[in-house]
Amino acid sequence: MKVYLDCWPCFLRQALSAARRAGATPALQRAILEETMDALRALAAEATPPEMGERIHRLVRERTDTPDPYLQSKQEATRIALALRPELEARVSASEQPLETAVRISIAGNIIDYGVAERFDLEATLERVLAEPLAIDALSTLRRAVSQADWILYLADNAGETIFDRVLIEALPVPVTYAVKSAPVLNDATRADALEGGLDQVAELIDTGCDAMGAPLGLCSEAFRERFAAAPLIIAKGQANYETLSHVDAPICFLLQAKCEVIAQDIGVPTGAVIVKASQQLLDSTPI
Repeated sequence: MKVYLDCWPCFLRQALSAARRAGATPALQRAILEETMDALRALAAEATPPEMGERIHRLVRERTDTPDPYLQSKQEATRIALALRPELEARVSASEQPLETAVRISIAGNIIDYGVAERFDLEATLERVLAEPLAIDALSTLRRAVSQADWILYLADNAGETIFDRVLIEALPVPVTYAVKSAPVLNDATRADALEGGLDQVAELIDTGCDAMGAPLGLCSEAFRERFAAAPLIIAKGQANYETLSHVDAPICFLLQAKCEVIAQDIGVPTGAVIVKASQQLLDSTPI
């Protein structure tokens, strides 16, 4: 997905929020915003939003000498999600459609996103996502793809959301490789965040080889690209994975909430919509 002009104010908001989380002085906050605007002016036309986001958050980390400005927020989100885990698992166990329930639970966790908002209501979102009709419903395609795959590459999004992903992974009948970021960016999950959520107990952990949000393949490591190319099914969580992979020819199922108006318009759904979207290759490879 390309960068729209409407993304620019969001980039500046992210830069300011991250700078404040890192304890930057007002003068340094201003300098970071000015450098962010310079980077926006120089942004290539073909760049995706997460690629710009990666530059912003690296800038903040370097200028404030703070390796992970979102560390406390990530740990708190994981703590809250872990407390909900028994309830989430019980809902799947009691469901007549356990895979669908687990998918919806995973999507509900996508609300944990400080790139979009500073606050969220996790439990209210869970109830909404479990009940709301899917704006794009490729669940049947996902079911067929799961039944045909001998393993699944699962692209993580945010810390805390990892616990909701774990519930879905536990409902999948084949081995899962769970890909996180190689270093902190925004509140995206790293290996440390995945370990804190116990994801190593249910999946093989790898990383994308970069600290960019989503999975911009041009920035990812060769090792990750090889795993990506070999995957019979890729589950891509969250907006950033959609932004970086929506144009890629691969067997991808996107699971997300369209929390951003720009992304909602790009997909063609209302803001806040719950989405299970299959790539064209996945649709072609799993005919009815």
